[in-house]
Amino acid sequence: MGEDLLRLREGDDVAVALRDLRAGERLGGLIVAEEVPRGHKVALRALRAGEPVLKYGQHIGVASAGITPGAHVHTHNLRYDDTAPRRAAHAAPARTPPAADGISYFDGYVRPDGRVGTRNHIGILTSVNCSATVAKLVARRFQDHDGIDGVVALTHNTGCGLADDGEGLEILRRTLDGYAAHPNFGAILMLGLGCEVNQPTTAIPTLSIQELGGTRKTVDAATRAVEELLPDVARARRTPVPASELILGLQCGGSDGYSGLTANPALGVAADLLVAQGGTAVLGETPEIYGAEHLLAERAATPEVAARLMERIAWWREYVATHGGSMDHNPSPGNREGGITTILEKSLGAVTKGGSTPLTAVYEYAERVEAKGLVFMDTPGYDPVSATGMVAGGANVICFTTGRGSVYGCRPVPSAKLATSSELFRRMAGDMDLDCGPVADGRADLETVGRQIFDLVLRVASGEPTRSEELGFGAEEFVPWQLGAVM
Repeated sequence: MGEDLLRLREGDDVAVALRDLRAGERLGGLIVAEEVPRGHKVALRALRAGEPVLKYGQHIGVASAGITPGAHVHTHNLRYDDTAPRRAAHAAPARTPPAADGISYFDGYVRPDGRVGTRNHIGILTSVNCSATVAKLVARRFQDHDGIDGVVALTHNTGCGLADDGEGLEILRRTLDGYAAHPNFGAILMLGLGCEVNQPTTAIPTLSIQELGGTRKTVDAATRAVEELLPDVARARRTPVPASELILGLQCGGSDGYSGLTANPALGVAADLLVAQGGTAVLGETPEIYGAEHLLAERAATPEVAARLMERIAWWREYVATHGGSMDHNPSPGNREGGITTILEKSLGAVTKGGSTPLTAVYEYAERVEAKGLVFMDTPGYDPVSATGMVAGGANVICFTTGRGSVYGCRPVPSAKLATSSELFRRMAGDMDLDCGPVADGRADLETVGRQIFDLVLRVASGEPTRSEELGFGAEEFVPWQLGAVM
């Protein structure tokens, strides 16, 4: 609609303000009725109370009061409503997926089982929170060593005080097993207390604090074990491998009104490029595709894949209701301040990270990802928990879009941060890896920025450090999904 307003689809009832708008401004045939912050919505026509409101060509809620043309549309006059039927996916214009332009390569670590790593860490996993401090004490003894990217203590807040069977323990063990087998680790060590519910089940070396006689003896024993692992891990060398060996985790956090316009759809272009190379892109955060799940289901490669996705959506509706919540509780105060009003609106922007290729598989949390193409993993929307599941599933690079400015890093997997606006990129330059803002102001199109993201992924996979790696993020962000009663 011009440099000031962006209407995403023909027939939309609202447009997005691309700058702060003042009351009384005339934008074409529209007079702005009140101040509207950039990234927020402006009514393009009169809406009656109770009338559905469309954005992205889809239902994002209903007017909670009468809305005049040019009015600011947000929490004061738009409310969540989940009774309207989902609009057909073809309401949004399809984008032709980009074709592979030759074979792309990156320099990775080919492990004995054939999987390819993008980093070369030694990991210290913990079976229970009680061994967390011991693991950290060991990791502190190994700060910088040639030939490896670091010794990482991955600690968490569970492992005991939970049922000795059932979903909670199953998810924790699946997560730990996934990390233990991850190709970004050249070697792995497990530390436990000894009496915990989560008795280690992996074949990796395990040390028990109680059996070894306490903290100091365990720290010394674990230190010796890591020292024995170091020479072999340090001998690993990067070799050229095709991009088809990449498993890219698609993550977003701290979303704003620009997320669904710039960084998310540009990341979708990059995901399409990777899929065209024979690689894998993992979309997740189930509560943040709620309201847009029909768009993914209509792209499912088989009816069984679509049914599996809808089963996970039904599980979440029941799960949230059991705890007295609503799916619309998901948009955070920061999301709303940035212009997002309902979970339906947020999800329609978030799902664009998945690009336009068919959905080939649906996985439960931390399941090993083996399918190629675009796949979905059932994860919470909470960023560290979601990314932990993707890494356990095998993701060896993560791209993380943000509009409000999330600070996040993930070891052993590099996480590239994509800013939705140039203003954010400048303000948090030390945390952001790429500026997607040029899409909003017309300096670049989605395809151009998507290819920039794809090129960044290849460089990062080859060893280029991300901002979060330079800052030392990654150990505290290991957060397995905790389900079930704490007893």
